[in-house]
Amino acid sequence: MERSPALVSREVIGRRGPLIYSRTRRTLAATAAIAAFSALLDAQEARVFDGAPPANWIAPPGVPGDSFTVFHARRSFELASVPPRFVVHVSADNRYRLYVNGVQVSSGPQRSDVTHWRYETLDLSPHLRAGRNVIAALVWNWGVARPVAQHSHRTGFLLQGNGPVEAALVNTGIGWKLLRDPAYAPIVITTASMGNYYAAAPGDSIDASHYPWGWERAGYVDDAWLLVSPPARRADAAPLTAFDGASGEALVGRVKRRAIPPGEYGEVSGWQLEPRSIPPMEEKEQRLARVRRATGVETDGAFLRGSGDLIIPARTKAVLLLDQSHTTNAYPVLETSGGARSMVRLTYAEALVDSAGHKGNRNEIEGRTLRGVRDVFLPDGGARRRFQTLYWRSFRYIQLEVATANEPLRVHDLHGIFTAYPFVERARFASDLPWLADMWRMNWNGARIGAFETYMDTPYWEQLQYIGDTRIQGLISLYVAGDDRLLRQAIEHFDLSRIPEGLTASRYPSALTQIIPPFSLIYVAMVHDYMMHRDDPAFVRARLSGVRGILDWFGRHIDTTGMLGPMPHWNYVDWTPRWDRGVPPGADNGHSTAISLLYVYALQRAAELEDIVGSRGTGADYRAREKAVRAAVRARAWDSSRRLFRDAPDTSAFSQQTNVLAILVDAVPNVVQRGVMERVLTDTALTPASYYFSFYALEALRMAGLGDRYIERLAPWQTMLRLGLTSTPENPEPTRSDTHAWAAHPNYGLLATVLGVRPYSPGFRTVRIAPALGPLRRAEGRVPHPSGDIGVQLVREGQRGLRAEITLPRGLSGVLEWRGQRRQLREGRQIIRFE
Repeated sequence: MERSPALVSREVIGRRGPLIYSRTRRTLAATAAIAAFSALLDAQEARVFDGAPPANWIAPPGVPGDSFTVFHARRSFELASVPPRFVVHVSADNRYRLYVNGVQVSSGPQRSDVTHWRYETLDLSPHLRAGRNVIAALVWNWGVARPVAQHSHRTGFLLQGNGPVEAALVNTGIGWKLLRDPAYAPIVITTASMGNYYAAAPGDSIDASHYPWGWERAGYVDDAWLLVSPPARRADAAPLTAFDGASGEALVGRVKRRAIPPGEYGEVSGWQLEPRSIPPMEEKEQRLARVRRATGVETDGAFLRGSGDLIIPARTKAVLLLDQSHTTNAYPVLETSGGARSMVRLTYAEALVDSAGHKGNRNEIEGRTLRGVRDVFLPDGGARRRFQTLYWRSFRYIQLEVATANEPLRVHDLHGIFTAYPFVERARFASDLPWLADMWRMNWNGARIGAFETYMDTPYWEQLQYIGDTRIQGLISLYVAGDDRLLRQAIEHFDLSRIPEGLTASRYPSALTQIIPPFSLIYVAMVHDYMMHRDDPAFVRARLSGVRGILDWFGRHIDTTGMLGPMPHWNYVDWTPRWDRGVPPGADNGHSTAISLLYVYALQRAAELEDIVGSRGTGADYRAREKAVRAAVRARAWDSSRRLFRDAPDTSAFSQQTNVLAILVDAVPNVVQRGVMERVLTDTALTPASYYFSFYALEALRMAGLGDRYIERLAPWQTMLRLGLTSTPENPEPTRSDTHAWAAHPNYGLLATVLGVRPYSPGFRTVRIAPALGPLRRAEGRVPHPSGDIGVQLVREGQRGLRAEITLPRGLSGVLEWRGQRRQLREGRQIIRFE
């Protein structure tokens, strides 16, 4: 008998408990079948989990699989007593919320692609009671308006009991009741309507007069709902093997045992299910801070606190501007009474804009307006109607617009349910420069709301996980939260995204494939980052075939000059006004110095990967290749008069990006690097690095021996604070996005460069602490490590001296370096002085 993946992995998750964390793939092939549903299982049918019969995917009849659909599913059952465990596995396409006796217990599934579709495992026992119980689900498919990051096979819901008892009571299939909800309609948000690239979810329009209020509660009467039952079928009818969108039958998809291949001849179709690999998302109530402006009605803002009502009289139009005080992600929740035939619109924005479309100071509202993603609620006059959007919104400001008909509308409450990946801020940084604490909070807020079930470039505009952004976000996660699970998933996602030629997609999950070859090189660096910070050789080794495929693709594009020749796709390196679409000179037509050096950067890291977990012969080959490319770049792109590298051999253009990469890969000797970096910092004729690429510029600063200038290079973050930003933006003004975590990297830099805490050997088995305090007289902090926290307290003594108090977790040793001196470190607390 095959046991449940949940039972052979670490633990079954309960209400908010530990996740299923299985390191091996356990695929449950879910065949997409709308064949006649038989209540009698074949005695020879393969059983799954703890002897449980397989559940079936269900959906209302007549629902095209790719259309916008919202439906509810309910299953009532009786229990003589509450069992100690009642384990189920649940999934849906696109998404679901699951309730037990009126209480939400889960939402998902964790975002992935169809061939790696996720399911959650829950112990429902804490929510059950003796007597009648109801499991209910809200399921939706955004259809053609779904986010670009949302993969889909077709509309469906699946709940599988882990054992025979649970399966007999709650397996989706016969006995479940379904209702397609006509209250919902999508508000399609387009790039054209937003004035910039938009790829996230549509808004919701919810008509209360059609909504089945109370549907999730045990006492709700569902007699009129569709009962899933076996349809009539001719004895000679052959089983159907694909969904029939025009069929009137309930949707069915058998969950097959993992050991049995999906199809007798190896065919794979439909959802291939895998257990959830990350914890549930955090959800908590979050109150809006205040009303900033109101027309058409007066208010003291009590409704924002849930302590008083906002009453909009009949035949009145009112507009209120609400301020969260910081950017956030939340499910808006609106509770109203009365107001039949009224209209309530919520519009969300990260900032207001003036008449010229400029954002300016984010705290200012005078002469500024709001536009953006919106939801519409249509009250039906009922009491205590509670509206909640299907998906969360990203915002700082909400504009509440109300138009009443012949009845006043009473707004009891409007608040948010904050949501994000449940990172916990373990790290700490403090110093004698107060504004750094403000920057830390801004950066961490941006990093937090830039992470949900995947990392996201921008939670407002795209919600897509790009390699360039994710590498930086992953390092912030490791250093501030000490949590590697979302980073592991991201690396797996990008590995799965590879095309046959070898490159990764630029972003994944994404239903629309995009290829940015330089991002594939950044992916190699991500794998190397993981190897240095986590002692997990099996995981890293499993990525080597992908790394080799990437580097082989680039190797095939080296031409007779020894540099990269013309390359297809979008060769983005950095957003800068001087580069069309972020593409450096020579990238498309050949011999880009920046991308050739980025190839070297990846080869150097891949050689270390091979030495540690792969083939030393392959590592030696990579070293030979990177040396040859470096030599070609030095011979063709070095300008001896400017003492800088040109962006391409045949151009007069120079950039910070190219020369930063030259330092990072040792394209110039160590004794020359400081001078190159000085020119990068002072030569205003160079194409400047963006907030994103400044991560690499600051890494080069440290490598060139100028780490003490790190703090002074943070002036742009002071400007962000002066502009009232509460998360880091995508670009300097004018910027599309006010939340782009790629610009939050100074939180990593304060810990890794200013405090100087970095791995000294793969797996972070030893640590090197090499502070670069710059103008600081005092700095202290805490850095998470797999074995515990690393504590660092630094105080300058005189002009060159330093008192360092270092605390290392058990089993960790390393070195402390200061101005060319080195001392050994051991586990525990130690005080070291340098004269």
